[in-house]
Amino acid sequence: MHNFLIFTLPVYSETCFFDKKMKNSVFIVILNWNGWKDTVECVESCLKITYSNFRILIVDNGSTDGSETILKKRFPEAEIIQTGSNLGFAGGNNVGIKYALEQGAEYIWLLNNDTIVDINALAGLVAELHKNPEAGIAASKIYYFSKPKVIWFAGGTWNPVDHIARHNGLDEEDARQYDVVAETDFATGCSLLFKASLISKIGYLKEDYYLYWEDVDWCVNARKNGWKIIYVPNSHVWHKVSQSVENKSSAQNYYYFRGGLLFYSRNAPGFVLRFAATHFVYSLKQFLCGDKSIFLGYLPGLKDFVLKRFGKRVQHQ
Repeated sequence: MHNFLIFTLPVYSETCFFDKKMKNSVFIVILNWNGWKDTVECVESCLKITYSNFRILIVDNGSTDGSETILKKRFPEAEIIQTGSNLGFAGGNNVGIKYALEQGAEYIWLLNNDTIVDINALAGLVAELHKNPEAGIAASKIYYFSKPKVIWFAGGTWNPVDHIARHNGLDEEDARQYDVVAETDFATGCSLLFKASLISKIGYLKEDYYLYWEDVDWCVNARKNGWKIIYVPNSHVWHKVSQSVENKSSAQNYYYFRGGLLFYSRNAPGFVLRFAATHFVYSLKQFLCGDKSIFLGYLPGLKDFVLKRFGKRVQHQ
């Protein structure tokens, strides 16, 4: 049985309930799994934002490092939703989304726990969605935390012509070359604001991905159903992510490859073999150069995709 807990935000209210006189109430959903240090810094940055009509919800995804106890102690007024086990990115966030909907949120902001947000990050996102009835999702401009002026995400491109999902501006120094509000193909779940009404149209994040690709798939589905996705360049977020895919573990590479195959099988079936072949060649090259993690993630990922084993990985004999 879940224990539902909510942060008290004295920034605008002693009781942390939405101001019913204001529109555009927002639930900030932060998923934590064995990462309380990052979560503390993320929450502290959220408490400084200028937008006032929000509540913060931390979903602890079955942490084993004492996160729940530590976070309660660090924030005496705070309460948490405990999932009881690691449900993955989609599963954990879906728990938070369902609770936010029950509480009457009009907007829900999915935010990675390893992010730091600018004080105006939420206000910019809400403003764009509020004035555009056809838009259902808004995305931030995201930088590397370790290199605050280097872009990690400035909108996403995916289409059935070249079948490549890519981050616009990736690894580019920010010279305001992506400072125009524009429609984009997808948003990353690292910082993604959406209208609560979207759920009744396209459903929740697909949990069979477990990790990676569920946000892109969700956005593609939203666009197929007539919703626009807006990139908002004045919403700034810093993400503690490595610039090198080689730094991923074999487990992370497993979910990336398996998820990519699943994504393309659903959205561009003719591209599945190309995706598989391209990543096989790349992983083999890395293996021969001494990095085995990519190849050791690729092989079981390909096998489980073929055998239709999805969700959390189960080690088979």
